Amino acid sequence: MNNGVEAFLETAQRILRTAAKRRWLALGVAAGFALACSFAITEVADRYEAKARIYVDTQTVLKPLMAGLTFQPDIDQQVRMLAQTLISRPNVERLVRIPELQLDVSDSATREEVVTRLMDKIKVMPTSSGNLYEISYRGSDPDRSQRLVEAIVNLFVNSGADAKKRDSQDAGRFIDEQIRSYEKKLIEAENRLKEFKMRNFGVSGVSTQDYFTRVSTLTEVVSKLRAELNAAEMSRDSYRRELTAEDPQLPAVAAVVDVEARLDAQRKQLDDLLRRYTEAHPDVISARRIISQLEADAGNRREIAEHSPARPGKGRKAATSPVYQRLRISLAEAEAQVASLRSQLSTQQAQLDQVRALAGRAPQVEAELAQLNRDYDVIRKNYDLMVVRRESASLGVKLDESSQLAEFRLVEPPRVSSTPAFPSRVHLGLIAMVVSMIAGIVAALVADRVRPTIESAAALQAFTRRPMLGSVSVMLTSQALRQRRADVVRFAIAAATVLAMQSAWLAWIASNPIAR
Repeated sequence: MNNGVEAFLETAQRILRTAAKRRWLALGVAAGFALACSFAITEVADRYEAKARIYVDTQTVLKPLMAGLTFQPDIDQQVRMLAQTLISRPNVERLVRIPELQLDVSDSATREEVVTRLMDKIKVMPTSSGNLYEISYRGSDPDRSQRLVEAIVNLFVNSGADAKKRDSQDAGRFIDEQIRSYEKKLIEAENRLKEFKMRNFGVSGVSTQDYFTRVSTLTEVVSKLRAELNAAEMSRDSYRRELTAEDPQLPAVAAVVDVEARLDAQRKQLDDLLRRYTEAHPDVISARRIISQLEADAGNRREIAEHSPARPGKGRKAATSPVYQRLRISLAEAEAQVASLRSQLSTQQAQLDQVRALAGRAPQVEAELAQLNRDYDVIRKNYDLMVVRRESASLGVKLDESSQLAEFRLVEPPRVSSTPAFPSRVHLGLIAMVVSMIAGIVAALVADRVRPTIESAAALQAFTRRPMLGSVSVMLTSQALRQRRADVVRFAIAAATVLAMQSAWLAWIASNPIAR
């Protein structure tokens, strides 16, 4: 660390000694360079920076409320794209034509140059907060710069609404044109479908199934009906055989036995009643009356059984056998089922025969019908979708008219700095002063490198790389010392004069701004 500092200090001392040795050359180069820079800086105009800040609020209450009801674009992305494309050639040309800015020129070449220069100097930069944008411009005229930034702010605020309105109008016109086109196609498809069905009536449109599926289904139905009909006929024939073998009249002995069984049951019931009630009880009286009637009926049936023939004739008396009656009812039901199945079988067989008769024509007709239905469904689906989009777009336009989804807030109004922006002419003058001194020192070092002089024995030995035998000292006379002191004084006066002139020049350019 110490070695590095010592080396730096030694180098600095050597440079200063060299500059001091060729001080008049260094002063002349510095003065000439400063003079050249002064003429150049005098022609440069100061730049004043005007800026403004705008916050774009895209979060509103309507966005979540209208979700799903209307199409909502990405407002944040639109604002970012608007900020990136704000400084475009058409927009800058609109700024040039604003009379208050006094930028419009009649010459097309000059106008093109002004537009290009403004596009390079106008800056629209987003800040780290996201939706906060900074608009800035540097110009030589402070008032014009501020008016230009105000115009850019108005352009930024109004461009979003104008572009959105144009987009909504273009989208509405496009959707209306598409709806009219699809409506025309839909009417044509409906007419084609109607004419096809009328031309092929009885062949198409009777089922949602195709030809082969219909034939297969009808064949299965006919086979099932035939099997059910065979089963029903067998059941009917069985009932007929049983009915033929069954006697319709109940035998007299069996009737007497039945009455006696009822009489025994009634007597048991009377005994049970007498255990609980007296003879005057209504249930006991009713039971005795029923027993008397059953005893009389049993006596009558015994007399009939004794005098009746062994097998009465059939067909002259009503059937009294319950089994016979049930068989007759089952037979009637079986015959009705057979008739119903025969009717159904006849109908389904007729349909099957009709479908089979169309074997050469139905598949082609159904294929054409399926194609027509498919085209119609596609057109109808697109038509319904466009109608829904039109309603959504209409709702979106009404939403835009009632309220803006993005609100532009002017956080920092356009203002211009009171002092010139860096680097101003004063800054350039100070830089020129430092650079002129560096140029003088560099000139002295270059001259010393071109025509070197050796001031010490060590430097001579280092330069020649030969051993030193000795050295001779120089003794200055009083006159030489006075000349040297006079030379130093003259140099100090010349350097102070150059520095004073540069300071005066800096004060002059600071108090006399140049506007362009």
